[in-house]
Amino acid sequence: MVAILLGMGCAAGLVMIIDGARHRPPGPPRGARLRRAWTSVDRVRALVAVGAGFAAAVATRWPVAALLTAAAVWTLPGVLGPDREHHRTLARIEAIATWAELLRDTLSSAAGLEQAITATATVTPQPIRVPVQQLADAVRSGVRLPDALNRFADELADPTADLVVRALRQAAGHHGGQLTERLTSLAATAREQAQIRMRVTTARATTRTAARVITGTCVAMITGLVVLNRGFLAPYMSLTGQLVLLLLGGLFAGGFWWLTRASRIPQPPRVLANTAERTPA
Repeated sequence: MVAILLGMGCAAGLVMIIDGARHRPPGPPRGARLRRAWTSVDRVRALVAVGAGFAAAVATRWPVAALLTAAAVWTLPGVLGPDREHHRTLARIEAIATWAELLRDTLSSAAGLEQAITATATVTPQPIRVPVQQLADAVRSGVRLPDALNRFADELADPTADLVVRALRQAAGHHGGQLTERLTSLAATAREQAQIRMRVTTARATTRTAARVITGTCVAMITGLVVLNRGFLAPYMSLTGQLVLLLLGGLFAGGFWWLTRASRIPQPPRVLANTAERTPA
C-alpha cells in the first residue's frame, strides 16, 4: 500500500511538473494564461495519466513504474498523434490574411478604421473570430483603439497578427490609401508565410514519422516485457533496481523529448513582444 501511495504521489507530481514546464509562446498576461492553462482535454489527460500510474503501481508495486507510466500517458499523445498545433497555426495565419483583406475592402468603401473593425467582426474567419469580436466590442464600448489593439495582439500571440496590429495602430485616426496598400501587402505576406510553413512541414514529415516509429517500438517492447516476461524485470524490484529504472526512464524520456522537438517547427518571435514596440505612437 505504501508503494501504491508513493506511486500515485509521484504520478500526480510529474503531471504537474510537465504541465508547468511546457513551452508556451509569449502571450497574454500571466493571470489570463493561468485561467486558460487547463482545458477540459488537459483535465481528462491528467485523470487518465494518474489512473494509469495507479494501475501500474498496483500491477508492479514499483513507484518508478507508476511515475514513468503517468509521464508516458501524459506526453505520448503529443508524440504519436498529429501535430494539431501546427494546423491551428496555419489556420490562424490564413484567417489573419483574410481579415486584413476584409479590412482593406471595407476601408475602400469610405468607412473609418473603427467602423471597419466593427463591420468585419461577424464575417471574420472562425480561427480568429472571437478575438476580433472582442476587439469590436471594446471599440464600441469606448476603449482607445491602440489599447484595444494591444489586447487583441496579446490574445492572438501571433507574429503575423502583430504586423497587422502595428499597421492598424499606426494608422489609428487616419484613413487613406496608405493603410489600404499596407493591409494588401500584409495579407500577401501572411499567405506566403503559411505556404513556407507548409513546405517546411512536408520536409520534416520524415523526421516526425521516424519519431513515431521509434517511440511506438519502445513502448511496445516495454509493455511486452511487463506483460509477457516479468521474470526478466525481476532485478528492478530492489531499491537499486528502481534507481536504475528511473535513470533509464529519464534517458528514454529525454530521447523522446528530443525527437518531438526535432520534428516541430519553432514559432518565430513576436513583433510586439517588447515594451517599446507596444507603446502607442
